[in-house]
Amino acid sequence: MCGIMGYIGNREAQSILINGLKKLEYRGYDSAGIAVCDGENISICKAKGRIDVLEEQAGKSALQGAIGIGHTRWATHGRPSDENSHPHFDQSGKFAIVHNGIIENYLDLKQELEERGVVFTSQTDTEVIVHLLAEAYDGDIVSTVQKVAAKIRGAYALGVMTEYEPDKLIAVRLASPLIIGVGKGENFIGSDIPAVLEHTRDVYVLEDGDLAILTKDSVQVMSLDTKEWIERDLMRIEWDKEQAEKDGYEHYMLKEIHEQPRALRNTMTGRIDQGCQRILFPDLGLSTEGIKEIEKVYIVACGTAYHAGMIGKHVIESLAQIPVEVDVASEFRYRRPLFKGKSLTIVVSQSGETADTLAALREAKRHGSSILAITNVVGSSIAREADHLITTNAGPEIAVASTKAYTSQLIAFYLLGLYLAQEKETLPAQERQILISALQKLPDQVELVLANAEGIHSFAHSIKDEGHLFFIGRGLDYAVSLEGSLKLKEISYIHSEAYAAGELKHGTLALIQEGTRVIALSTQAELHEKMVSNITEVKARGANVLGIALEDNVELHRSVDDVCLIPSTESLLTPVLSVIPLQLISYYTSVALGNDVDRPRNLAKSVTVE
Repeated sequence: MCGIMGYIGNREAQSILINGLKKLEYRGYDSAGIAVCDGENISICKAKGRIDVLEEQAGKSALQGAIGIGHTRWATHGRPSDENSHPHFDQSGKFAIVHNGIIENYLDLKQELEERGVVFTSQTDTEVIVHLLAEAYDGDIVSTVQKVAAKIRGAYALGVMTEYEPDKLIAVRLASPLIIGVGKGENFIGSDIPAVLEHTRDVYVLEDGDLAILTKDSVQVMSLDTKEWIERDLMRIEWDKEQAEKDGYEHYMLKEIHEQPRALRNTMTGRIDQGCQRILFPDLGLSTEGIKEIEKVYIVACGTAYHAGMIGKHVIESLAQIPVEVDVASEFRYRRPLFKGKSLTIVVSQSGETADTLAALREAKRHGSSILAITNVVGSSIAREADHLITTNAGPEIAVASTKAYTSQLIAFYLLGLYLAQEKETLPAQERQILISALQKLPDQVELVLANAEGIHSFAHSIKDEGHLFFIGRGLDYAVSLEGSLKLKEISYIHSEAYAAGELKHGTLALIQEGTRVIALSTQAELHEKMVSNITEVKARGANVLGIALEDNVELHRSVDDVCLIPSTESLLTPVLSVIPLQLISYYTSVALGNDVDRPRNLAKSVTVE
């Protein structure tokens, strides 16, 4: 999500910056810009749209100078526009910055700056930073950046330059990736290795809390907090261009599976107070009074987003005590739903351009329902037409099969469910705090699941020649089973079906025979005994069963042929963890079959026709 490029050296910076940004296009973006300093003045060129638009405009301006910063923006705060594009500059035009990430307390800081007479030209959180830099400048850009960093909260990577010190380029990393490329008589910053690979294969990978000071001849790294100098190992990159774009992963899908911890943190950033007491949605526009008036919620989505909506139904009903219906978007308007009283329609779409979901949004709005969109793309059609918006901030997905978008949508539903319950007072504060605390642990727990997935390779290899496969689960596990089955079908082309385990005896058992492969999810404590009974039913008919359960569920071992354990968490939150092994099973099965994992046959990333 977003791309940073920076250069300091002896060559003209403009073309280096633009070419570096082109190497980051795979990350996804909606606008781009560069700022170049000629030793005395900073010139900026930025534009909504593709880098080609920026390149054409910059070519007319011919920005001069051997130091500069560039950026490709994926909108989070403010729609895609020239004004919201990076780099951002202060009122004097003497400071310029590029920024990846989110500043959690930007609204408070913006209000304070406006009270002191600062005029903002964009809707972004980033612009707060550059005004703070100009206000705090003490003659030393390094100490100024440190002072400003102490005032801001969030996750960020920064590139900073000022006319006052045109021989320095500053880079800062805090929970958002940033690397330094080391050349001869020139140095670079980038949010990813492909940005600098054309010029150098020697890089420093900055760690959280690092501040780097670049001149054309040197790179120094210090701690953002303690101001102590730090030694970082210089890494030699031997990857080719495509490997570099994938961070060394074989496929984008695997990269995006491993990006999920960061994506989940991004979705939560700025939406939980520091004491983990309350959910914060300052820009949502749903008043407490309006929330209390909601009589019914409709959730409408397609494919993977529909499966997220099934989890969302359970979350909202159990926490906020509001009845919820979930519909496949392509069926919603044709069944002529009955809108009565005050309703809220939640539409879910990664791209925000899904044609069926957009049509369902318009149908619900025609009937007077309030619309809340959960999407990953700020400037999308669905985001623009909704009354209320929750952006997942997961960053772009390149692989067709959705992974991090799905789990980020789940986090959005958890936050929304807790927020509705908070405003309606349907959940005791202590229970809310327990759930919030468990929610914040999920990214680390996902990392544990990913780090302990060795057995999944052999299981995936063992099912690659199967003609059919079944997923079973109860409650939330059934909804996750549907998503697991979809993933396997999408990229391995193996026929699979997901069933509510309690329905086995009502017909599905006829399909079970000796050697049938079954994946059984059992993460819900109150349904465990029932689930064991269902597993026994398929085992008695010759099925080979892989169980997925919480790490403290030792009993399941006796009921299945193999087991994959996930960290223990609150029952409501298990879908975020239990889906990870299913994603990996699908991925490794597809690899074993030699399929094109990132571009499965007959499928598109964004379905923009009905």
